[in-house]
Amino acid sequence: GLYQKAETLYAMGDFEFALVFYHRGRRLRPDLHKFQLGIHKAEEAIINCIGNPSSVKLESKEELRFVSRQAESKKDNQKQQNKPKDQKDQKQTKKQSPKTEQQLLGRLYDDKAYLEKLLKDEDLMQSSTRQGAKVMDLVLDGISYLNQRRDFWQQQKPIYAREYERKVLRQGRARHKKQKPSDIARAIAKEMEDIELMLARGSAEQSCRKAERLLKKIQAWSEDEVPNKYELIGNLHSCIGNGQLAMGQMEAALHSHKMDLECARENALPDATSRALDNIGHVYARIGKFQQAINTWEEKIPLAQSSLEKAWLFHEIGRCYLELDNAEVAQDYGEQSLQSADEEGDVEWQLHATVLVAQAQVKLKDYQSAILNFERALEKARLVPSEAAQNGIIA
Repeated sequence: GLYQKAETLYAMGDFEFALVFYHRGRRLRPDLHKFQLGIHKAEEAIINCIGNPSSVKLESKEELRFVSRQAESKKDNQKQQNKPKDQKDQKQTKKQSPKTEQQLLGRLYDDKAYLEKLLKDEDLMQSSTRQGAKVMDLVLDGISYLNQRRDFWQQQKPIYAREYERKVLRQGRARHKKQKPSDIARAIAKEMEDIELMLARGSAEQSCRKAERLLKKIQAWSEDEVPNKYELIGNLHSCIGNGQLAMGQMEAALHSHKMDLECARENALPDATSRALDNIGHVYARIGKFQQAINTWEEKIPLAQSSLEKAWLFHEIGRCYLELDNAEVAQDYGEQSLQSADEEGDVEWQLHATVLVAQAQVKLKDYQSAILNFERALEKARLVPSEAAQNGIIA
């Protein structure tokens, strides 16, 4: 899917194309938080690579053009190849303070320090191995690899770490100035990232188990240690529910998402409330309880924060009404979905909404209007483009 493509491109360091796929995913599924998270992650990685755009001053019209990361990287590599290897590595090392480098490399920092210490042993550096390889070359290769690893992790420090650290540090200072929850925040952030990555890669059972273990830990901590404790508890119930849904455990998933909703309401968390209602509606729709899905999603409507989210929400409610053979209400929701998609200027959701309206009109035996809307949908499908969508409409 789009998310897997985006994640793969991101892991390869192709942040610009990853950003394109994250945006496409968000347009199709604005309800999924992981696409928005991916957008932030890719944008920050790009800024880490090329610097903040606000610091760039363009002097001439020739400079007003898009320069890809790959082209810049290629030029940098060509320049670096003209320099002696040890000089290049020494220059790269100077860019990071020891404290920053230690955070980025973790346990490998000691290995790098050891290799740099070996460089000072001139006699050793002049020697060779039994296979004829120079010790200096081997040491420099090791340092070069560790520098590349350091730079890579600097570019893509997990977005969760920044998100949770900022929140915990901000709230922690307000509640208890002597408390330093940043270590706990980093540990939680890492585990949350692992949980979502496992689920995204198809390891739903592992994701659930890890989320359940972390949930028990957080429940045992105080609010001084974890200021956003209840927000995290709700989020973990949501993660567990998503994993259970992926494994086909519908009743368990419904229970987990209801726990998320209960936690959100008790602690006045509107975003979490919206998320929980969204997920509960999904489960009901999956098990064929369309009226319960409708009731849940209609409760979410006032919490929708954008026209795009409303376009998706109205469409899903309309689909449920269509499943219940209430074509008149389905058509009404389809038209609301289309209006929201028009406000956002999103062609893909204009397409989905138009098809829904046309399908409702077929059930209402308003064939002339249905034909007109199918023709409009076909035009939208040609703009996307989506061959599957075109074939589906024609069929």
